[in-house]
Amino acid sequence: MAWVILVVAGLLEIVWAIALKQSDGFARLWPSVIGVAAALLSFVLLTVALRHLPAGTGYAVWVGVGAVGVAVAGMILLGECASVGRMVFLAVIVTGIVGLRLVDG
Repeated sequence: MAWVILVVAGLLEIVWAIALKQSDGFARLWPSVIGVAAALLSFVLLTVALRHLPAGTGYAVWVGVGAVGVAVAGMILLGECASVGRMVFLAVIVTGIVGLRLVDG
């Protein structure tokens, strides 16, 4: 269950990063509210997951899910570059996340 909670926390990291981008430096109310709320919930869920997972593994997976998710969301929603090189290195991060899950048992 800790792994599911950790992945949800990582998915919320995507939400807060995109919302804060849309908030225009906290100038827009609702994206700011969504961003801060998602960040707080993400941190809470990360904390819950870390009760049962090693800190290094949990944090690395949380950051990895968020980083890959935000990069992909940026390409899809914000028109950011989707070069082959970028996709290769995102795949490397995903490989690391899966590897951490496999070695954690």
